[in-house]
Amino acid sequence: MAKLNKKKVKELRDSLTLQPKSVWEQASPAQRREIMALGEQYKRFLDQAKTERLAVEAIKKAARAKGFRQLKPGAVGKRFYLEFKGKLLALAVLGRRPLRQGLRLLGSHIDAPRLDLKMHPLYEEQELVFLKTHYYGGIKKYQWLARPLAIHGVVCTAEGRTVEVHIGDGTEDPVFSLLDLLPHLSRRSQGEKKFSEAVEGERMNLLLGTLPLDAGAAKDKVKLAVLQELNKRYGIAEKDLISAELELVPAGRARDVGLDRSLVGGYGQDDRASAFASLQALLEVKNPAVTAVALFFDKEEIGSEGATGAQSRFLEHLTALLLQSAGQPADYLSVSRCLAASQTLSADVNAAFDPDYPEVHEKRNAAYLGYGVNLTKYTGHGGKYGASDADAEYVAWLRGVWDRAGVVWQAAGMGKVDEGGGGTIAKHLAIYGMDIIDVGPPMFSMHSPFEICHKADIYSSVQAYLAFYQAPPMKGGRGLA
Repeated sequence: MAKLNKKKVKELRDSLTLQPKSVWEQASPAQRREIMALGEQYKRFLDQAKTERLAVEAIKKAARAKGFRQLKPGAVGKRFYLEFKGKLLALAVLGRRPLRQGLRLLGSHIDAPRLDLKMHPLYEEQELVFLKTHYYGGIKKYQWLARPLAIHGVVCTAEGRTVEVHIGDGTEDPVFSLLDLLPHLSRRSQGEKKFSEAVEGERMNLLLGTLPLDAGAAKDKVKLAVLQELNKRYGIAEKDLISAELELVPAGRARDVGLDRSLVGGYGQDDRASAFASLQALLEVKNPAVTAVALFFDKEEIGSEGATGAQSRFLEHLTALLLQSAGQPADYLSVSRCLAASQTLSADVNAAFDPDYPEVHEKRNAAYLGYGVNLTKYTGHGGKYGASDADAEYVAWLRGVWDRAGVVWQAAGMGKVDEGGGGTIAKHLAIYGMDIIDVGPPMFSMHSPFEICHKADIYSSVQAYLAFYQAPPMKGGRGLA
């Protein structure tokens, strides 16, 4: 074989090999300003959307400001929203093609790991009043101790009142906390136990108050004082806590991280980073060829169960209403054909390569912070159990869409094959026969109270989702006959 000169070797390398570059390296000065401005908008969204109910309200407010109206039988227009139980929302922009030929769907989730209250949470012990909690989703329990927490949610009374509760994020609000042991006393109680057992769920009780009711030797006089204050503020009694949805989340605002302010740190970015990017992309869609839909699901962190999760029948109901609003048949067969002919992105985050823990990553197939939105062809664990696995035709089509639009993207899995893994809503939507793949920004410290992402990856996610919405129809029949 003839020896190649340096110029030819460079040509071959440039044309045949992958040479990743960060979003920032490829961004123009104008794009860099856009990235930083979008980061400010993103932080405001995180502060407004600390629970799934608050996220629905923030998304719905933004959609209404852009002319979206409620989708219901007989609704007329092109831009709609559909809300369900205050914790699940869909936005849609009707396209030029008949809906029976499929949708462009983006599905993210707006729930995040947190602490919920038990049904009988309030108790007094040694003149201290606590709330008993039950953690929601996959957390490292020690991360929730000895840190300021806020309470957000609703209390519903038997008389039909719904009372909103928001304490801990206002500038003059008190905050709350779970107590931790000092190191001088924790050697046996915590230090000698397995990492996963050092903090027991039943000890994760929220300190609520200490001042007693001025009532002499009354039993549970601190608890009575707390109940009196709750009744004064919200008109509720202890029995109303049975029908409450009060969530304990980290108090405080999302913040810039790093001297260069390139990163965002804050609670709930898995998966409100993808929800924010989905919202921004859909709001920019004007007159798409294919109907564009953004789905904001609840309950992903506990398996997408329940009426507001991705395993519910909400998507079928939404599709039937969209068909009906477009004057097309909305029977079972029409809904099935529409969904099977659809292209979908499961918009969810992935773990970024952490150089302090290289042993859990496979660096040739890891996502890197700042290198753009990440495509995850398959999820699951071990031998792809519990996976959604996109086919080659769909991956190739999506690559072409992004490359033509100038999107900076990368492809990666989550960790080493035998190390762990995880699932998303993708497998629950794949049952309809649609094309689906996971796409979202990489992230540090996932499932912690202070997750970290790169502003450039949020920008790249918006660009990727917008290009997906605006791409021309896929060629060839990929739906049901």
